Amino acid sequence: MTFAADLAPRGHAPDADVLAALRHALPAAAVATDVPLASLGRWGIGGPADIVVTPQSVDTLAAALAMIAAHDARHIVIGDGSNLLFDDAGFRGVVLRIGRGLGGIRRLDEATVEAGAGMWVPAFVRQVIDWGMAGAVHAIGIPGTLGGLVTMNGGSQRRGIGENVVHVDAIDHQGRMHRLTQEQLDYRYRASRLQRGDLIVVSAQLRFTPGDAREMRREALSILAARRAKFPRVRANCGSVFVSDPALYAQIGPPGLAIERAGLKGVAAGGAQISPDHANFIVNNGGARAEDVLQLIRLARRSVADLSGIAMDAEVRHLAPDGVMRPAHEVAELLGDRALPGAIA
Repeated sequence: MTFAADLAPRGHAPDADVLAALRHALPAAAVATDVPLASLGRWGIGGPADIVVTPQSVDTLAAALAMIAAHDARHIVIGDGSNLLFDDAGFRGVVLRIGRGLGGIRRLDEATVEAGAGMWVPAFVRQVIDWGMAGAVHAIGIPGTLGGLVTMNGGSQRRGIGENVVHVDAIDHQGRMHRLTQEQLDYRYRASRLQRGDLIVVSAQLRFTPGDAREMRREALSILAARRAKFPRVRANCGSVFVSDPALYAQIGPPGLAIERAGLKGVAAGGAQISPDHANFIVNNGGARAEDVLQLIRLARRSVADLSGIAMDAEVRHLAPDGVMRPAHEVAELLGDRALPGAIA
């Protein structure tokens, strides 16, 4: 899950001075150059990033952000990149990657925990279950970091983690810390004020209710088994591509069923394919490019609109080389009709 929102370009491409400053201020292992974005996202797609910084502490993250701001360098902050489509041309900027070094969890009392943004969501849920706290089981199968989950109000079964958030500690792009309460976070379905992109989650405090750990473990196993049965597991993918729309759901059902009804299940473009297992997933069969995925997004969106009169929105975001980020369906529409003829069944 990404921490960024739809943004205009911020700053300029990093030069040698930016790289030198980062290497001087940060541990050597925290800074890398010319990193394939395909190695940072769950789709396995994307060209090189100029610089990638992987901070192992909040202080390192703050120092990196302050340095980047001082040089007005273009940058983006990501978690596991599970809802990002990186461009084939890469990203001319600095990628700040919130990883396991900013993870960890501690129990504050019988109902409350504090956890770092880099913690893997399934590990977070398992720990909360072990402590006999109910309310997080729905998120057990979500492949991403807690920071992304909190930012996107992620979850499943029509639930979102925002209902459990007490407050979030976040850092701005100048390296200054802020605390936001649940009310200030303005949680809505799969959305929050954190998606503006001006703040980066570093930790969250969450409150749950008492529950039976054994019963919750059984529920978690049931959810995971259901996900394994219907979601593709072998081929690289980003999870659900399109957001569920209440009007579409009432008329046909969820996006995957609507795409299947449009006759597109299994359709491929280049190395990308609308999954034969679940049509709201686009998988990388090997060598897929961002344009292949965008082509299929446009085809699915237009076909379902022809069928239902409803245009689906993508929850996936596309990152352009200049740092512009927007919903993938908007970028897909910019491809024009030249994108459609290459799709094959």
